Amino acid sequence: MTEEEIEKENATITKAYKELLKVSYTTLTDDDKKLIRKAFEVAVDGHKDQRRKSGEAYIFHPIAVAKIVAQEIGLDATSIAAALLHDVVEDSPDYKIKDIEDLFGKTVATIVDGLTKISSLSKEKDMNVSLQAENIRKMLLTLNDDVRVIIIKIADRLHNMQTMDSMQLDKQEKIASETLYIYAPLAHRIGLYNIKTKLEDLSLKYTEPHVYNDIFNKIKESKEEQDLYIAQFSEVIKNSLDKENLNYTIKGRPKSIFSIRRKMLKQGVSFDEVYDKFAIRIIYESAPSSEKFLAWKIYSIVTDHFRPNPIRLRDWISSPKSTGYEALHITVMGPKGRWVEVQIRSERMNEIAEKGYAAHYKYKQESEKEDNLEDWINRLQEALENPESNAVDFVEQFKLNLYSKEIFVFTPAGELKSLPKGATPLDFAFHIHTEVGMKTRGAKVNGKLVTLNHILQSGDQVDILTSDAVKPNPNWLDYATTARARSKIKSALKEDKKNLAEEGKEILRRKLKQLKITLNEASVNELVSFFKLKTSLDLFYRVGIGTIDNNMLKDYASSRSNALISFIKSKISRKTSVKKEEIEREEITTNYDSLVFGKEEEKLDYKLSSCCNPIPGDDVFGFLTVSEGIKVHKKNCPNALSLQSNYAYRIMVAKWADSSQQEFSAQIVITGIDHIGLVNDITKIISENMHVNMKSISFESEGGLFSGKINVVVKNNTLLKKLLDKLKKINGIDKVTRL
Repeated sequence: MTEEEIEKENATITKAYKELLKVSYTTLTDDDKKLIRKAFEVAVDGHKDQRRKSGEAYIFHPIAVAKIVAQEIGLDATSIAAALLHDVVEDSPDYKIKDIEDLFGKTVATIVDGLTKISSLSKEKDMNVSLQAENIRKMLLTLNDDVRVIIIKIADRLHNMQTMDSMQLDKQEKIASETLYIYAPLAHRIGLYNIKTKLEDLSLKYTEPHVYNDIFNKIKESKEEQDLYIAQFSEVIKNSLDKENLNYTIKGRPKSIFSIRRKMLKQGVSFDEVYDKFAIRIIYESAPSSEKFLAWKIYSIVTDHFRPNPIRLRDWISSPKSTGYEALHITVMGPKGRWVEVQIRSERMNEIAEKGYAAHYKYKQESEKEDNLEDWINRLQEALENPESNAVDFVEQFKLNLYSKEIFVFTPAGELKSLPKGATPLDFAFHIHTEVGMKTRGAKVNGKLVTLNHILQSGDQVDILTSDAVKPNPNWLDYATTARARSKIKSALKEDKKNLAEEGKEILRRKLKQLKITLNEASVNELVSFFKLKTSLDLFYRVGIGTIDNNMLKDYASSRSNALISFIKSKISRKTSVKKEEIEREEITTNYDSLVFGKEEEKLDYKLSSCCNPIPGDDVFGFLTVSEGIKVHKKNCPNALSLQSNYAYRIMVAKWADSSQQEFSAQIVITGIDHIGLVNDITKIISENMHVNMKSISFESEGGLFSGKINVVVKNNTLLKKLLDKLKKINGIDKVTRL
């Protein structure tokens, strides 16, 4: 770089730093500014020789992350300083955590240390475990040190997502999948709704770019019409609100691209058929004591003018979400017969909804007890610190609890408890206390005895019946849904299994002695192999519970004495299995040779995954399984996010090469208004398509509506799309979708 270019870049860096100070959500004191200035100088020095893939100076990244932390999340000067320093220890040999502590104090050092540990995890190499899931689990362990570690990590991820264009496509897809899988739900749970929305939209941009661009362009085209509609809606209620002397603002908020896409998939509708593409937000000024009263007053005014949908009322003022979110949501029939979601919030509620964590603590009273976020972190910690739990299983379970909708249930004393939707009495018992959960023998809901897998509903009063004689059994894992409950049950079952295995080992030693066999490593390995088990623990446990009895051990002893015969048998069976494997491989190769893998576009053996049933033309990827070779999934497969996030190192780029001679099955679902000759119209269109073969058809009709399923065989996705388009044009047909 020339001196002039260096000077220009330094001026841009200084400008970015000054903007950071201007946009801070909290009021910065002189000491705060000194702290941030010092952090900025250390960051500039630590990253002086670094550049990003885009070519710009690396220092722009920590400044941008600090700006997100300051402006969008609203954290304090300590957090802004930590954000500026978040990569210094990792990237610069000149700075260690001890230096950061000496320069900035213990708190900043703890946060930077947490962020450094998270970053260093991704550089470890272990192909036997899911590194991504292990990273996520270890990252979440930092929640207990300081929740700001996770918040700054989310800000870091947001900026990385915003500047990912210069990365390779496979890296973009991996990072976007991981973001959608864990970071967006985590942002949601901490109450960072704006950031969650941005993360989801950016992830969709890289995982399904054509879908993202299509919806983005359609939103842009309809913006003028949307603004006009919001103005019409607002005009109707403004006079009534003004008469009550309320200070308020009315805003229109478009739904995110990701949420529109989710609605299109969930309801099987097109973009034009999504009725609530935006929400109207009424934000009012209020003293804390009047907030609830004024919210219902505004509700009354809105429903005086527009008829509400009674089943779409959400009162999160009386019972705030566990994220701290408070608002009144109603859906009303607006002008031109369109449903409109109206969100009613005070300025305080709006600030909490916009800023999440920071605003929540700004308004928290010192007299308040432990809040929902702290309570959630403490409960999560118990589940996280179980060293024996599988990382992938844990992350899957944890993710479910992040995005799950909430229900509110009562204890016998009338205390209100929040649980994920779908929770059972067993989840409730472990939510109250681990000891209560462990001793649960039954439950009463609203005074009636129910099963332990009974699904709780909002408003239920739950009474747990306990007994010291009860202990968890394997069935409980089918009854519990929350991470906390399942983790505690698994730990108890493992402990129980270990105790039984200890007894089983002694029983086995005695029984083998009678058969003149010594219990040692060799005989244990032989027994594990003979009974087709995985570990010695499984063997001892089965002896302990009596699943492996005297007769079975005698069979083992006799097979051991006739080793030669068993050796010959194993040789024969091995040859048979090899032949069978060769036949299967040949069959796979001849039937499915239309996919190529990797940059070299190699033809490899593979299987089509049954969970999403891909056909030529679908966007796909290969997944290297442990025992079944390569399995091919669609990119929008329900399992795709989990696989790409947890096992990125097993993902293979795949594309269709030549599928002209292959045929693939697909199932079409049709719904609409029943009329005479409809089935004939459908079958006629299918039979007129030369390259489509109908395998089966079934229809049901009730109350003038029909639904049908058709199984067809097609050569590729293009032919299937043409068929779907033709079927949609039949008179009376409402929806045509491919399963």
